[in-house]
Amino acid sequence: MDALCKLGTAAAHVLLKDFDKSAYQPQELGIVLSNKSGSIEADINYFESSKTFPSPSLFVYTLPNIVIGEISIRYGFKGENAFFISEQFDPEWIVFYVGNLVQHQGIKACICGWVDVENDEYDARFFLIEQGKDNGLNFTADNMRAVFSQE
Repeated sequence: MDALCKLGTAAAHVLLKDFDKSAYQPQELGIVLSNKSGSIEADINYFESSKTFPSPSLFVYTLPNIVIGEISIRYGFKGENAFFISEQFDPEWIVFYVGNLVQHQGIKACICGWVDVENDEYDARFFLIEQGKDNGLNFTADNMRAVFSQE
């Protein structure tokens, strides 16, 4: 598993430690993530391996959405998912996209946020959105931005 997948699955583990997924069908659980560097670390490792003999075990991680696959397999999330690349965290887009999944695509709970690994710098900020739950912050771009900007 590459560093991006390790970071993403570790962040999901912390986020989901008290989550009761049995309240949902697997297809009602979604994941929407983003970052700025895609899978650059795995890409570089694969490129280096291709100088001698390309490694299929490295090639599989040259897509950033593989982290979603790892989380989905481990936690049984089988609903809609997407991975977006942007220069910085874009809470307006996340709120719009996840809101659409909840309103029109049957998603009732969704992991969303940012997971990035570049030059040995690790950054993961995950949010768990549950339809109809009122035990946390409202799902707004301003609230996501406030939580994301905390160091």
